[in-house]
Amino acid sequence: MNKLPPEAIESLKAFLREDVRSGDITTNAMEPLNAEAMGTINSKGKSILAGLTETAAIADFSGLKYEILAFEGNWVDVREPVMRMTGPAKTLLIVERLCLNIIQRMSGIATMTYKMVQAARKENPNVRIAATRKTTPGFRFFEKRAVEIGGGDPHRYALDDMVLIKNNHVDIVDGVTEAVRMAKEAVSFSKKVSCEARSIQEGMDAVKAGADIILLDNFPPADIEKFVSVLKEQDLRNTIILETSGGIDESNVAEYAATGIDIISSGALTHSYKASDFNMTTKLK
Repeated sequence: MNKLPPEAIESLKAFLREDVRSGDITTNAMEPLNAEAMGTINSKGKSILAGLTETAAIADFSGLKYEILAFEGNWVDVREPVMRMTGPAKTLLIVERLCLNIIQRMSGIATMTYKMVQAARKENPNVRIAATRKTTPGFRFFEKRAVEIGGGDPHRYALDDMVLIKNNHVDIVDGVTEAVRMAKEAVSFSKKVSCEARSIQEGMDAVKAGADIILLDNFPPADIEKFVSVLKEQDLRNTIILETSGGIDESNVAEYAATGIDIISSGALTHSYKASDFNMTTKLK
């Protein structure tokens, strides 16, 4: 299994503390719960599997042994076992819901990402499907990792990853050209500068000001194609990365991919996915 960074392990421990608080009063009331038991996590539907690395980490710091029965990034089917844990029955019952919550959510994100990637690349083999910062506070690392497991790009993780000039930045400094100039003067050459555009003219202003990435936000596909044509006419298409975002999901991602865009960013990956369904069955050994 891939190892998680220390901060992710600390998050998982915090999630467990949130659930247990002063103790599991139901489990503590049951007599045979110090006996050795086995818990098997099973898929209840077809999905791209994610979250096993996190579940293995929970098992490790909870003192449980585990066996991986399936692989992250692969499809799992109905009633397919994906992981088996052994140890005190009490511990299995305490960690059950946390393990399932993580696997269900991460697998849901990975599945949606996979479907969008496959649909988009039928039209444009080189396009990237990327996440956004529209994530659940405290759960961003796991949501971004699930996107990667599904074949997507995590995009920037936090505000210090790259420069992304949004419309509000542009309005504050009175124009795209000035915003890009200020950004390029203020940050290291190692940081890419992306600039959001609300029109073809704003996009061209950002290109001429030296932006590395143009984010065509809420552009319909026809307008993206027009912008691509303008860049080609001026022999600028290969000098810039084109990204689009705004209302893109499984239903329309192929249409956007067909415009020749480089990156499609979708907040839906982390805020509008459907969680996959898993359960855990237990028995005394």
